[in-house]
Amino acid sequence: MKSVIVGSLIAGAVGALGATALREAWEQRQVHAQDLFAPPPGQLAPGRQPPIVAAPRPVDRAPLPELRAPVQAERLADGPNEFTPEEQVNIAVYETCNRGVVNISTKVVTETLLFDIPSEGAGSGSVIDQSGHILTNYHVVADAESINVTLYDGETYPASLVGRDPSNDIAVLKIDAPAESLVPIAFGDSTRLKVGQSVYAIGNPFGLERTLTTGIVSSLNRSLPGRNGRTMKSIIQIDAAINPGNSGGPLIDSRGRQIGMNTAIASKTGQNTGVGFAIPAATIARVVPQLIERGEVVRPDIGITRVFQTEAGLLIAGLVPGGPAEKAGLRGPQRIQQRRRQGPFYVDSQKLDISAADMIVEVNGEKIKTADDFLGHIEAHSPGSEVDLTIIRDGQRFSARVRLGLSRE
Repeated sequence: MKSVIVGSLIAGAVGALGATALREAWEQRQVHAQDLFAPPPGQLAPGRQPPIVAAPRPVDRAPLPELRAPVQAERLADGPNEFTPEEQVNIAVYETCNRGVVNISTKVVTETLLFDIPSEGAGSGSVIDQSGHILTNYHVVADAESINVTLYDGETYPASLVGRDPSNDIAVLKIDAPAESLVPIAFGDSTRLKVGQSVYAIGNPFGLERTLTTGIVSSLNRSLPGRNGRTMKSIIQIDAAINPGNSGGPLIDSRGRQIGMNTAIASKTGQNTGVGFAIPAATIARVVPQLIERGEVVRPDIGITRVFQTEAGLLIAGLVPGGPAEKAGLRGPQRIQQRRRQGPFYVDSQKLDISAADMIVEVNGEKIKTADDFLGHIEAHSPGSEVDLTIIRDGQRFSARVRLGLSRE
């Protein structure tokens, strides 16, 4: 009997607890339902009182994670230098040389039957010395009525033409500027260039002052036609971007030395196509001192029109008839007469025997390997002076003394 009473009490307690739990669950459900169908904030449903809501507790939220750079970039930024080695070279070259690059503007007047038409031109240049001499292309200032040079500090000075060499497209200007505003760019040795090495061009393309572009030496010893019909030799081919306004600006190596002067591009549109050309520093070094001293280049003439560059030396490919080299006994390719039968007729023809030409290996006892070396040795002398050439003919070494003439080019 006692066990029955205890069981009833337990069942009753469990039932009461279950009823209480069901009632609480139903009330919570009703609250959720009211929340879902609640009117927008600030409005009450018809016949309802505003609910009493407890102030929400502050929620501890973790801050949003910061956007992180890639691990490699983070290490560079946190390290002693945030730039890659290649970027460091680019920056060093620009910071070393950009103040030595100038902007050149010209005014040209074209005469017509009725009136004169003025026009403007633009180009680049580089500071040679603190005396105010500026190096640029001749075609930048050719036929200019007035020339102005703007330095890195924004100051503009009128310039005068000191000397010009149309054959090599080189000109030297002079401005009257404070020495502290003139930052010359040191010259390097263009004869030691290698295809594939990095180069940097600084100029004013489209009037954008002191713009840096980078590239490599694409080829060496290219030839370009000059303004007066003479061929420019030993031209450097590059792929650094060059556009209108870059002409006359410096071509620089990774040590901040000027190894050339940007002069032309190969393009059908007049815009950069990745094929640019620069006059080598070796040519500039021969010409500029004469332009500063005399205003023009007085060239000696040896009477050799063309050479083939070989591993052993320079093979003479053409001589001026009656010129200094021919008078000294030097030989070029020999023409051999040939006759062959063609049907019932005989046809005469000529064959050029290059093996009969002399090979030039030394000038005044100094070995030469390139056409630029040869021109450098010859143009270092004045017309009327004599040079000793060491040549190889039929496997034998000979010496020939040549009296230089005066070039008419």
